[in-house]
Amino acid sequence: MLLGRVMGTVVATRKYEGLQGYKLLLVQALDHALCPTGQTLVAVDTVQAGPGQVVHLADNREGSLALEPWFVPVDAAIVGIVDDIDAAQEPTKGPQVFHPAGQEVRR
Repeated sequence: MLLGRVMGTVVATRKYEGLQGYKLLLVQALDHALCPTGQTLVAVDTVQAGPGQVVHLADNREGSLALEPWFVPVDAAIVGIVDDIDAAQEPTKGPQVFHPAGQEVRR
């Protein structure tokens, strides 16, 4: 499972028949502090995500299980839109909430 930010749309005039009706989105992988990590990837959108939104991704085999019918050949599928993340940045400072808009709120 991964976090990512939608960077844009991928247009494909021809797709595997199990992908018809699904959008393909370009997603930048993120860490828990919403900092870019790793490469960008193409993910199938199953939740109507939009540009700039932070999303939850299922990758590898689990990504293919997120679609109907199962086992469509994909590397990643967007399975959720993230509202906020509550994670400690450093153990001594306590938890922080990171909002997808980039705002940080200490608790």
